[in-house]
Amino acid sequence: MGVDWLIDRIDAAVVSRPKSVILVFLLLTGVFLTGIGSISTESGQQQFIEDLPSFQAVEDINQEFGTTFPTETTSTTIVQESSNVLAKPALLDMLKTRERILASSSLRATSVSTPATTVATTLDPSATTPAAQYRAVERATPAEIATAVREAADEPGFTNGLSDDFNGASASASASRGTVTHRAGPGAGAGGGPGGGSEFPPDRVERIDALVQDDASNVWVQGTPPDTTGTTTAVVLPAALVLIVLFLVIAYRDPVDIGIGLLAIVMTLIWTFGFIGLAGIPFAVLLIAVPPILIAIGIDFGIHSINRYREERVRGRSIDDAMSLTTGQVTVAFAIVTGTSTVGFLSNVASAFPPTRDFGLVAAVGIVFTFLIFGTFVPAVKVFVDRARQRYPIPTVATTPLGSESSPLGRILSTGVIVAKRGPVVFLLLAALLTAGGGVYATGVDTGFSPDDFQPAEETPAYLQVLPESIRPPERFEYVRIDNFVDRNFGESGRVLMYVEGRLTRDTALEQMHRASQSPPGTFRATGRLAERQSVVTLIQSRAERDPEFRALVERNDRNGNGVPDDNLPAVYDALSESPNSEIDRFIASDRRSAQVIYTVDGEADDEVVTDDAYRIATAFRVSAQPTGSPVIFDEAISLVLESVIVSLVLTLVGSSAFLIIAYWTIEGQPSLGVINVVPILVTVVAVVASMRALDIAFNAINGTILAIAVGIGIDYAVHVVHRFADEYRERSLYPALTRTVVGTGGALTGSMLTTVFGIGVLALALNPALGVFGVLISLSVLYAYLSSVFLLPSLLVLWERYATETDTVVPTIDTAADVMTGRRSPSEDD
Repeated sequence: MGVDWLIDRIDAAVVSRPKSVILVFLLLTGVFLTGIGSISTESGQQQFIEDLPSFQAVEDINQEFGTTFPTETTSTTIVQESSNVLAKPALLDMLKTRERILASSSLRATSVSTPATTVATTLDPSATTPAAQYRAVERATPAEIATAVREAADEPGFTNGLSDDFNGASASASASRGTVTHRAGPGAGAGGGPGGGSEFPPDRVERIDALVQDDASNVWVQGTPPDTTGTTTAVVLPAALVLIVLFLVIAYRDPVDIGIGLLAIVMTLIWTFGFIGLAGIPFAVLLIAVPPILIAIGIDFGIHSINRYREERVRGRSIDDAMSLTTGQVTVAFAIVTGTSTVGFLSNVASAFPPTRDFGLVAAVGIVFTFLIFGTFVPAVKVFVDRARQRYPIPTVATTPLGSESSPLGRILSTGVIVAKRGPVVFLLLAALLTAGGGVYATGVDTGFSPDDFQPAEETPAYLQVLPESIRPPERFEYVRIDNFVDRNFGESGRVLMYVEGRLTRDTALEQMHRASQSPPGTFRATGRLAERQSVVTLIQSRAERDPEFRALVERNDRNGNGVPDDNLPAVYDALSESPNSEIDRFIASDRRSAQVIYTVDGEADDEVVTDDAYRIATAFRVSAQPTGSPVIFDEAISLVLESVIVSLVLTLVGSSAFLIIAYWTIEGQPSLGVINVVPILVTVVAVVASMRALDIAFNAINGTILAIAVGIGIDYAVHVVHRFADEYRERSLYPALTRTVVGTGGALTGSMLTTVFGIGVLALALNPALGVFGVLISLSVLYAYLSSVFLLPSLLVLWERYATETDTVVPTIDTAADVMTGRRSPSEDD
């Protein structure tokens, strides 16, 4: 009763007061338009991992041990390539570049660390200024430089700055890298993103490039990762619009109806983007997928609404009667689709990743907006326009629906009904076997989380270079080129940071820290039985080696003689902090209640193994110890990707199934139709995951939402078929009802599928590779949902009538092949 009342109210508003409906929706569009100017952007991988405990530990470490100065700092990477970066000309080139960087006030550089500096100070320990270090190398002979290089090779920090082909015997390497540290400007924090400290000083890459000497080597400057969100949006949306207009022309074949559809699309986007701004949700890379999704679903709603209206008009009904019948039918289907899609998208709110949660919320709200605009506004505009056509000479190009029984498309769509007549059981068994096999194959799909997921390819496609200059991406992303060069030429010795919290003034605190580093696991680099590390313990030991007075203090408070004090620790800390150039604040907080230990690990080892080993060491601490660092953060992110995929899929399937069963029970009195509605979605999900494995696509933080989206969008197709069948079945027998369903609704579904597949498929043009894959996966999920709904559902509905109703429908099975070969008719064809 409640549903009928709501539909009657919508019918009355659309048919009786279309001008009022149009005015209300236009006023609401103006309200949402005000929110677009408040949209902020967010990019990079940090947005996905900022809630992880290991990332929070990094934040705590940076806050407590990152700098002793009150100002924030940012950094720039410089890379040098030469036949030998350790030869005298290349060293002088880098040292002169370093001197110029430090002398440039606009760069606000506080330090420039490079292997060339280490060679210079090894040659002359008293050389403390850039000019003195340059002179030390300039006056040295090649033999003296080679000796200094071999001596410096004992320091891990020196070799880490050299390429993998470093040869100590010949004192040669083909590349080196260093870091420029800048003081951020007023109000510029250290965080990434537009306007943050990571982009201060402005144009620093160009400024440093202007200072680089290029006589004996190449020195490259790597700034911040490129933010491709704006460019991708500017490329994707116009391309989607062009394709959508093309398919709207095919589907509607009438310029006025095309204009109505485009107006509704624009309104949907304004409402959704306005909501993003008003709600203060940052526009991250994942939200780029929302507009194509909403456009696709909106086009689907529009095509169904206009197509169904045209079916009734062709039968001779008046404008009011045709629209009343149309809204009475499609509004229910739209409401079911909206409910199930909203459940699917909202399941992402359970994700561990903030951008995924934002995506789920925005997509769900956008689906509701789509339902309101295409379910109420579009019919009202259509009624208003067609009444105007009766009064004024407005040309009408096409009034027929898309697809009829005699058309080529209608004959293709009827294939599913023919199969349902002749052999539904055999067909469904074959589909079940293929789905089961696909499910087993799909279990081998991988998961991943990498910084590479968030950056574009090194070179942009040539077709993007024809775009207007304002949105044209560079031919080559220099940051990515340098990053790829570093990956190829520098072996990574990774780092694991241990964030330790506890009362570190207790006598046993440093002993426990020392013992935790004994006999480290395999992925942790070690010298003897001790892990390679930097901590307050190693700082104490290093200072004791150089300072006899401090060494005596340590020995007086070292009860077991192992060089680690275990008594009167506050006095040891105070003495250490009073020494010149003390680095104690890098490793232990001023309140002596937290510390960090930096471990060196095998950079080539699997992140999962490194993480397991890191937690093994953490358990050896008697105080709270949280491992962190890139290997730990990325491994935890990978595990959360799979967890989020499973949780969102289960929530989506359970929630959508429950919604469908209740909806069909309430509307049709047939809850079993809700179960039938879910079967094509299960087939779609399996096909999507199996395709991911076949295409070597791993689940990651961006495409981890794909299964929930496949359910949310895919149910759209199945709902239209099942709901239309239920309406037709009230007045017709089984097979005529199936034929009218798949030809009438199938024609609209075909137009919707083509629009969606190509409209969302344009995400493949995205500069962000993960987003491009995301678009491909959504297109595949829509294609699979369409095929299963049009060709699988008729056979399922035949079995539904046989076993879920009181009819005695004859269901042909194994004798179908013989019937076809001998030309006999199946009993079911008599209907």
